[in-house]
Amino acid sequence: MRRMRETFEEQIEQVQVDVTRLASFVVEMLTDALRALVEQDEALADKVIMDDDVADDLDLHIEQECMRLLALQQPMAKDLRIIGTAMKIIADLERVGDYAVDIARSAKTLADEPYFKTLIDIPRMGEITTRMVRTAAQAFVKEDLSLVREVIEQDDEVDRLWYHLLDELVTYMQRDPDLILQATHLLLVARYLERIADHVVNVAERVSYMETGRFEDLALSHKPGYEEPEAPDHSGDSEG
Repeated sequence: MRRMRETFEEQIEQVQVDVTRLASFVVEMLTDALRALVEQDEALADKVIMDDDVADDLDLHIEQECMRLLALQQPMAKDLRIIGTAMKIIADLERVGDYAVDIARSAKTLADEPYFKTLIDIPRMGEITTRMVRTAAQAFVKEDLSLVREVIEQDDEVDRLWYHLLDELVTYMQRDPDLILQATHLLLVARYLERIADHVVNVAERVSYMETGRFEDLALSHKPGYEEPEAPDHSGDSEG
């Protein structure tokens, strides 16, 4: 029985490693998609779109392994929370990969069109969201609630940048109708990044549940009754 338990624990650890692999892969997809956007690199955007099949295969492999552990073993309460959390996490990570593909598609659309303003805030949002994915994956593997808190704090910064860009890009479109197509795609990219951050918050909240046995809405934007603030006034060198 002791050896069976040790083997089961090793299998759970392998699931955690596989989740980290998936997180690393979707981070690479997201990083490449954003670079394709900034550098207007259509070939790199195509690579991101093709990589989605690899992410889907990893997602399916982890899900099947989790189902096998549930069916063939006798997990205890904490084991069940780890396995259940893994299955929830991979669903959110798969959505991150999908949004990376969406960003890559916008990059392809804009590849031949000079930007009307230097991209600053979108790459900044990208940096934060990729860091959030890495931190959330580490929180899951290390079972570390301090890393969960880091993710929640970073989500607030992503939300701030999203509201700023929404205000700014709509203003550009109102002033110059010729900018509507490009500004709309940039607005979509910013929205995709904001949604990625929300999915990563889901991951962090699941890790918190895994450790405490209590599910809580940790992010301000996830709490009942939350109302989106108005976008702040802006000036200076921010981009569309």
